[in-house]
Amino acid sequence: MRRGQLGQTVRATLLHSVGRPPIPRDRRAISLSKPSRRSRGTVTVQDVARAAGVSAMTVSRVVNGGSNVRATTKAAVLEAIEKLNYSPNSAARSLAAGEATQIGLLYSNPSAAYLSQFLIGALAAARRAGCHLVLEACESERADDQAHATRQFASTSVEGVILPPPLSEAAPVRAELEAAGIPWVSVAMGLPPENSLNVRIDDFGAASAMTRHLIDLGHRKIGFIRGNPNQSSSAERYRGFVAALEHAGLDLKAMPVEQGYFTFRSGIVATERLLDRKDPPTAIFASNDDMAAAAVGVAHRRGLHVPQDLTIVGFDDTQLSTTVWPELTTIRQPTAAMAETALNLLLASLRTQRAPDGSEQDEQVLDYELIVRESSGPPPSGKRG
Repeated sequence: MRRGQLGQTVRATLLHSVGRPPIPRDRRAISLSKPSRRSRGTVTVQDVARAAGVSAMTVSRVVNGGSNVRATTKAAVLEAIEKLNYSPNSAARSLAAGEATQIGLLYSNPSAAYLSQFLIGALAAARRAGCHLVLEACESERADDQAHATRQFASTSVEGVILPPPLSEAAPVRAELEAAGIPWVSVAMGLPPENSLNVRIDDFGAASAMTRHLIDLGHRKIGFIRGNPNQSSSAERYRGFVAALEHAGLDLKAMPVEQGYFTFRSGIVATERLLDRKDPPTAIFASNDDMAAAAVGVAHRRGLHVPQDLTIVGFDDTQLSTTVWPELTTIRQPTAAMAETALNLLLASLRTQRAPDGSEQDEQVLDYELIVRESSGPPPSGKRG
């Protein structure tokens, strides 16, 4: 598959049935056949919404017995349903009948290490649940490309969609799914909106914990590499960093900050800028492991020893964190478990025919863990606070 080329995306359908023995890793097959399209004559929730003059989400609330719908609106929706002979929630019917549900996973992530862990969790959960998982890439950042790819994906037989970052926060993607009446679950959104299913960790608390670790080691000049500005988790991690500094009474203005994009390349550029400063930091906190690994590479190239000359820490605890040398101190984000939780949360929503209503049970916040390895240590002599 060529990167960034829409319309040529690989649609991999992995079919697992309950009770089937696991396929040996070296023989695990990926089918490139396209899932069946919905019949042209099938009435969709979007058709009902158009006829009633409301949004697809409003139709879903009426169908699923939501209480926050005005009587006049509800009457208009019910009239449109009767007129169009709309039969809602095929996903719930297939679940009730014991048929295999088809769940979509639309992905675009610059971190191959993160994505691989996420897919491992999603595939394992799909196998246990006996459902089909349909994968499709959407690697363009252009809004019209994202909308087109999602529209094409929504026209297939997927009954719900998992959105890992950064697509979990792509407005065109969510708008197309809502218009099609297809429920979705977002993963790793730092600030999830109401009326949504979401799985995340406490990015703010995790970043604060890592910053306190660096402060406890004696660092008083900590460089920070921010993540993609289009992802709210990036902002939450930066907020956690700032909060820990303020709590310790440290001067935020003395802490150099560079913009990154969760990519290895952006980590190189940001680290070069941090270390080119007249008074460089004694520690670098990168917002993910890809950028932290890049920082380690830059340090080695400059003849700096990690952590004796420079402490470097990351976030996520992907496989990359233990393949670089020295191994990274990082925040363990349970990526595979988040994918599994997302799929189970989506299936539960389909089974109960419940549209997301913003209530507490629509969000799952998983635990994080500070993992201390060899890349963090006290600052060099003479630079300790």
